[in-house]
Amino acid sequence: MDYANLFDNAALPLVLLAAALDVTANMLLVRSDSFRRRGLGLLALALVGLAFYCLSLAVCHMDLAVAYAMWGGFGVLGTSLGGWILLRQKLRPSAFAGIFLLVCGMVLLHSS
Repeated sequence: MDYANLFDNAALPLVLLAAALDVTANMLLVRSDSFRRRGLGLLALALVGLAFYCLSLAVCHMDLAVAYAMWGGFGVLGTSLGGWILLRQKLRPSAFAGIFLLVCGMVLLHSS
């Protein structure tokens, strides 16, 4: 089995996993109440560390600029939508326009 090719195909899923871990960590930070609930805060820190590890695996097989931009973009997208859906935070129409532009930028970046 060609393990190098396996990781080449796994670069994008690793970036997506890193972003999902980052979004989860951000949601936990809100729930930690400024680290008053230390367990949730420490779990959030651990998830951020795991997200960076996944990103480090992805950049072995994807350009750093593309991987980091996609990770950041998906992180902003997921955190914004997570705050809106899960935490009932308000998003203005301009925020939705920004989300649309963010998605367009990530598609263009990945396809280049």
